[in-house]
Amino acid sequence: MSLIIPFILSLFVIPAKKELVFDNRTYEPEIKSVQLYSEKREIGSHMLPAVTQLRQTDLVLEFDDLRNDYNSYFARIIHCQYDWKASSLRDLDFMTDYNEFNITEYAFSSNTQVPYVHYRFNLPKVKLPGNYLLVIYRNGNKSDIVLSHRFMVYEGRTSLKQDNQTSGALTLRSTNQQLNFTVDYKGVEILNPFGTVHVVIRQNQRWDNAKFDVKPSFVREDINQIEYRLFDNDKFFTAGNEFRFVDFRSINFPGQNTDRVDKTSLPYHLWVQPDASRVHEVYSQYPDINGQFYIENRDNGDDETASNYVDVTFTLKSQELDKARIYLVGAFNQWIKNKESQMNFDPAMGAYQNTQLLKQGWYNYQYLVEDSQLPPNHFEGSHFETENFYEVFFYYQPFQPSADLLIGYFPIAINGR
Repeated sequence: MSLIIPFILSLFVIPAKKELVFDNRTYEPEIKSVQLYSEKREIGSHMLPAVTQLRQTDLVLEFDDLRNDYNSYFARIIHCQYDWKASSLRDLDFMTDYNEFNITEYAFSSNTQVPYVHYRFNLPKVKLPGNYLLVIYRNGNKSDIVLSHRFMVYEGRTSLKQDNQTSGALTLRSTNQQLNFTVDYKGVEILNPFGTVHVVIRQNQRWDNAKFDVKPSFVREDINQIEYRLFDNDKFFTAGNEFRFVDFRSINFPGQNTDRVDKTSLPYHLWVQPDASRVHEVYSQYPDINGQFYIENRDNGDDETASNYVDVTFTLKSQELDKARIYLVGAFNQWIKNKESQMNFDPAMGAYQNTQLLKQGWYNYQYLVEDSQLPPNHFEGSHFETENFYEVFFYYQPFQPSADLLIGYFPIAINGR
């Protein structure tokens, strides 16, 4: 009887409540390798931003569930304002279909140390340009959320001209990059630009350091132009450094910056070559993928479902920093600084370490510091020569519909190679 009662009670355990965050998040540790991108017929499509033009259907979501059982997942879409708060629009205002979609495309992993199910979902069309949050939940239960992810749909009704002073789009300083540009809105009637226009700029597809509601320097309504000359320090972007990287597309023959692999454990355990501070090093140019990652398997054929998950340990040689927290971040964990991404100091090694369960591929990463005295890039350094990818989002809120519409999207590569 004593064994039966706990079993019966377990049937009535209420799962912990999940609170929806209007950001890129996973709500269960079993959900891994989330990618939402614009699928193009080109190499590196998986690393493209989750941005598409109105009336196109090229956005794709892919993710793995480390439970080796099929789950019935559903998707819905939420329209958001420029600052990622939910708008007041109803589903019928921006959707052409009923706002619930069953994810039917999936495949089980094959001969992997960690079994998983790989899911794929082609996003539907929307009727309005703007910010959207994709929410995935289980068995039609909207409160049982497993992931959320931002995407943007734009309508090209404006144009952008970069400032050509000095070095094209930049006022160069030793560690910062500054964008100056003019937006031409002859294709749309904009009333009260100071109150109805919002501009957001992000660097390397990151939201954690994006600049929101960037104010114009000059508005020339007679010629339908708005100038943005971002002189204020709070509108500068820290240029940063080229991203660190590790290549374990092959476990049998690990690539650059791998140290060793232990195949006696399941899953396999791979150590990245120990890193050190780069803050006092001169700038060194080498190709990176701007903080992104891509999945690739060179051991068993380039198949999403044949790629193995590996415990990957990152090591940063450093003295212990008093009260400072060091985080391992990149697109692979959505740049989130939390307990899972925090580095732990090992006095015996004289280094910080963190272990992540990652799928075979090529990963960019960096170490960020959270401290009242030290800058975030304390270990990375910052150089104006660094190659970075910027995006300018231009929103306008008309009288109807009362929502921020994305009527201009402008990708800008700085120091492109």
